[in-house]
Amino acid sequence: MRYLVEHPERVLQLTADHVRIVGISILVAAAIGIPIGIVVTRLRWLEGPILTSSGVLYTVPSLALFAILIPYTGLGASTAIVALVLYSLLAIVRNTVAGIDGVPPAALDAARGMGMTGRQLLVLVELPLALPVILAGVRLATVAAIGIATIAAVIGAGGLGRLIFDGIRLIDPEPIVAGTVVASALALSADWALARLGIVLRRDLGRSAGEG
Repeated sequence: MRYLVEHPERVLQLTADHVRIVGISILVAAAIGIPIGIVVTRLRWLEGPILTSSGVLYTVPSLALFAILIPYTGLGASTAIVALVLYSLLAIVRNTVAGIDGVPPAALDAARGMGMTGRQLLVLVELPLALPVILAGVRLATVAAIGIATIAAVIGAGGLGRLIFDGIRLIDPEPIVAGTVVASALALSADWALARLGIVLRRDLGRSAGEG
């Protein structure tokens, strides 16, 4: 822990880099994964191929995936972001499908009875009710991405993994402990914040349903 006290500026800079890489990755993965999940609920024959392919991607070791991507995206943060997007798709797509499938049939019937179109049904009923489940997928993807992003330091992506690999190279446990502690704290903080957001959304949706 001495390293955190002696080098606060470097730790803060690497933490900011880590947050940037993970944040961009999750935003891109959500922008891709949620629409894919919506399409899957409309075209059921796509469910098997898409979930299977995203599941296979998730099982590829991170270093192997980095090695595959480097010829196309080069060394640095770009490769890390592409890899993290691919790893995040499984949880986001799967939870989007599960969330929409979990919308109560009575709510759908009532919306159709009001004359809603398919698009209105999706935007005004299905997505709002599925949002807590979708957010749970984003939460899982975010926590996993924070951990995987530490390994991306080996390809020059920066982030808290730099501390860990520096410690290994110098045979110095202090930066290793610092990087591990901060990365773990970051993952726990993100998990807590997204969990609280999910609770707030469920409470608000429940209140809206009660008022309706």
